[in-house]
Amino acid sequence: MRGRRKKGRAPAVPGRRAVALKARRLGPRDVLHVGSAGLRSRPVRVVLSALGIAIGIATMIAVVGISASSQAQLLQRLDALGTNMLVAEPGEGMFSGQEVKLPKDAVGMVGRMEGVERVGATGDLRHSVRRSRLIPEEETGGIAVKAATEGLLGVLRGTTASGTWLNAANGRYPAVVLGHVAAERLGIDRPGRQVWIGDRYFTVAGILDPLPLAPGIERSALVGWESAQRLLGFDGHPTAVYERSTDASVRQVQRLLAPTIDPRNPQNVAVSDPSEALKAKAATEGAFSTLLLGLGGIALLVGGVGVANTMIISVLERRHEIGLRRSLGATRGQIRIQFVTESLMLSGLGGVAGVALGAAATGVYATTGGLPWVVPPWAGGAGFAATLAIGTVAGLYPAVRASRQPPTAALATG
Repeated sequence: MRGRRKKGRAPAVPGRRAVALKARRLGPRDVLHVGSAGLRSRPVRVVLSALGIAIGIATMIAVVGISASSQAQLLQRLDALGTNMLVAEPGEGMFSGQEVKLPKDAVGMVGRMEGVERVGATGDLRHSVRRSRLIPEEETGGIAVKAATEGLLGVLRGTTASGTWLNAANGRYPAVVLGHVAAERLGIDRPGRQVWIGDRYFTVAGILDPLPLAPGIERSALVGWESAQRLLGFDGHPTAVYERSTDASVRQVQRLLAPTIDPRNPQNVAVSDPSEALKAKAATEGAFSTLLLGLGGIALLVGGVGVANTMIISVLERRHEIGLRRSLGATRGQIRIQFVTESLMLSGLGGVAGVALGAAATGVYATTGGLPWVVPPWAGGAGFAATLAIGTVAGLYPAVRASRQPPTAALATG
């Protein structure tokens, strides 16, 4: 029938044109303004809610930063000490209990190898070092006595804290150089003092700085190769040969070192890389950090629960505002965007504060411990991204709950 209007259409008004109402879109500036309204009105609650997020992020950043700083220090030490040093020592004989000795000319043979730049050696002596002849011989203090070649310190890239190293002049006479641990145990702090070795006093010619790649040398009293043979009955067989080769030839030298020292029985020579210990320490430096990262993650989740709780309370307190905005034309999507943005801003504030606190804590630890201050950029970026993800998840339920409130019911509760 023509007189009937179609179902669902509003009656036409003579002289007026039908206009479809559309909800106005919120621009980025509007979203930030309405999203920050709740934060500006309750600053104390914002600080307390963001604090949980900040603590979790700060813990994670500090753990990663401290671990990275320790690794950086180890890598710096490796760069300074080098990873191109090898040590050859007597291995186990074919028969149990058989004593194996390196050839007397092992140093000369290693020095002629292609790629070898420096070579030195030590030989163990069956003597103890004491501060005085009156001290019982059994009280060694864990200090070994070794013969040392003149080139040993150069191979180790070591330095003397005071005094001089063994040379052609003092190496023929009763002179001794102490590792820094040996000097501490003997109570000697400067050259010129005397210690009792064998049946005579030896004059301390120098004291070494720490040698991370040669802890055995740090706990030893070193005498010249010639004086050890003449005065202490040393047989001239080295017990450790140290060599420093070019970086490109390290693996080749490592493969040929044992056959070069003892061509007939290369199995009697054990070759090791002292830098492997520092490499393994650097590789496993962050192993214990996993537990602390887990604790930081738990703290971050607790902070996220706090944000969600804050947002739910905010929705309950602002139902009148929500109803008013809905009655003025705001859509459910705009209400959701408002509260999700508020949650993101709240979590973002905590994330920024947490990254700053974690970096500051790392800086304090590094400064007091003499470490390089290293905070990986990915750690800060990942931490901040985690806070945004938690903020989004924490704000979804309150936002959906706010958008589903009927305008009339929300206004009635105001």
